[in-house]
Amino acid sequence: MAKGHIRPRGRGAWELKYDVGTDPATGRRVTKYRTVRGAKRDAQRELRNILTAIEDGTLTDPGKLTVGGWLQQWLDEAQHTVAPKTLQRYREIVELHLTPALGLIPLGKLQPAHIQAYYSQALASGRRDGLGGLSPQTVVHHNRVLHRAMRRARALRLVPGNPVEDVSKPKVDRPEIEVMEPTEAVKLLATARSTRMYTIILVALGTGLRRGEVLGLRWSDVSLERRTLTVAQSLEQVKGQLRFKVPKTRRSRRTIILSPSLVEELQAHHVRQAAERLALGMGRDPAALVFSRIDGDPVQPDSVTKMFARIVARAGVRPISFHALRHTHATDLLRAGVHPKIASERLGHASIAITMDTYSHAIPGLQEDAAQRIDAALRNAILGR
Repeated sequence: MAKGHIRPRGRGAWELKYDVGTDPATGRRVTKYRTVRGAKRDAQRELRNILTAIEDGTLTDPGKLTVGGWLQQWLDEAQHTVAPKTLQRYREIVELHLTPALGLIPLGKLQPAHIQAYYSQALASGRRDGLGGLSPQTVVHHNRVLHRAMRRARALRLVPGNPVEDVSKPKVDRPEIEVMEPTEAVKLLATARSTRMYTIILVALGTGLRRGEVLGLRWSDVSLERRTLTVAQSLEQVKGQLRFKVPKTRRSRRTIILSPSLVEELQAHHVRQAAERLALGMGRDPAALVFSRIDGDPVQPDSVTKMFARIVARAGVRPISFHALRHTHATDLLRAGVHPKIASERLGHASIAITMDTYSHAIPGLQEDAAQRIDAALRNAILGR
């Protein structure tokens, strides 16, 4: 039975003393020490966790493990639990920022002060090109990755606590939502009409699908007769490699009703696509993508972004991203009085709250409408109706 003791080491600090077994070379008991900061009950809980890990044979000695070494181990583990695109972002943050700044610190000695100092430095001069600091939003992403890595270290009993929990994150202002005005949409579509981007833009504007969802559409996901479109997969690009992935949540996998005009455009697009395949001597492909290269291969998402930027420039409208088409669709729905629940379902949001939190501030008319409705109710109450 593993044994251990606790003794005070000053204000709010406690030393844990525990045996981890016998040294096979000398036959002597091996004693370890660890300091825990907080209340005595925190030290008692940590000692219980350590003794349990000793009994289970799962206790790991973090004495020689550095923050950089642990982050690499965590990334190796994460490749089995997260999507490739997410893993790529994790690696960039760890290898380009966290490890250079914190990697040499022993894992067990990483303190909130180390992390807070790194955030301050990153905000002031963290850009790798030497042109200033990182944005608060970028540093918040770093905080999120480091927090997850240290939470895992805590779960594996490599550290007594998660120092990231005691660090203050930078304040991030709400990003401004890009929304196209109707006149801009007209100019954009008129400019794109003679290009292969036209129907792609039209579908994004008429359904609110994300770029990857649009490029992942198969004709088997579309029913022109029933005027429906089902989001069953999306296309993503990781280090130049393309892969299809299924939606992460039940709400992301959704069926959207199409407008009659969009159905007509898709029918015409289908006819053109079939004619191209016939000209190339290619038969019907049951797994054919709605939007593809002439040979049927997927369109690279980055290429769509670049082509869209060129069309925006030629149209003479404000510089906007492809994702602005999704924002415009959502805003148009709410401005038209569509119930937020329906808008949320079309967008694939996890809840109505996300939809309203994202778009309500971009629609001033909703507040005015609410005031008018309340006024009518109050007048009726005052008049006793």
